[in-house]
Amino acid sequence: MTSQLFAVCIGTSRPLRLARFWSGLLGWETADDPGAGVTLLPCDDTGFRIRCLPSEEPRTGQNRMHFDLTSTSLDDQRQTVAKALDLGAQHIDIGQSPEEGHVVLADPDGNEFCVIQPGNRFLAECGFIGALACDGSQEVGYFWSAALGWPLVWDQNEETAIRSPHGGPKITWGGPPLMPKPGRNRLHFDIAPPANGDREAEIDRLISLGATRADTSQDDADGIPMTDPDGNEFCVLTPR
Repeated sequence: MTSQLFAVCIGTSRPLRLARFWSGLLGWETADDPGAGVTLLPCDDTGFRIRCLPSEEPRTGQNRMHFDLTSTSLDDQRQTVAKALDLGAQHIDIGQSPEEGHVVLADPDGNEFCVIQPGNRFLAECGFIGALACDGSQEVGYFWSAALGWPLVWDQNEETAIRSPHGGPKITWGGPPLMPKPGRNRLHFDIAPPANGDREAEIDRLISLGATRADTSQDDADGIPMTDPDGNEFCVLTPR
């Protein structure tokens, strides 16, 4: 058995406000989080939670990961954009051209996300959260495929994508060139080791796949901090 993707974590100085935004947009319920933040619980086949966790890490540039939300029609896309703006999002320019059909927004903390136009065949079988779109190498796509046991559903021109065998969003990596990483990522994965498994053995397996264990002085009650082959932080959770 492999680890499971437990949550996508977003560091924020305002966990409650950010959780209210994403809860309102996605229609997910919220719950108290053991990390003193707020957890959003999926009501569909997404398969992972969203954790809004307290953090004073400054924003250091564009995130390496963002949500792509799907649309069933142009009217549906417009309604999603309008709802997001009403909840506190704003339009942003990250270099997209007017001809591109997706709408680029930022949540109240400045985290980018896209509302994809209808008819996108790549996300046709996915739900409202169609993808976690990541800046990353082909190597890191292979790493996460092996780490989570999710098959590759795209592997062309150094672009990769994986998806859980149970459905839900795809996770995609766009290949080179990679954007600079001046500091810690504001978004990261929490993964849960196999139930009734040996966490240290799982950490050793992840290291054999290309992960690096962070300074052990950073270990805390929440889990073991690690980085993937591209240097992105993730956490192997402490069994609860």
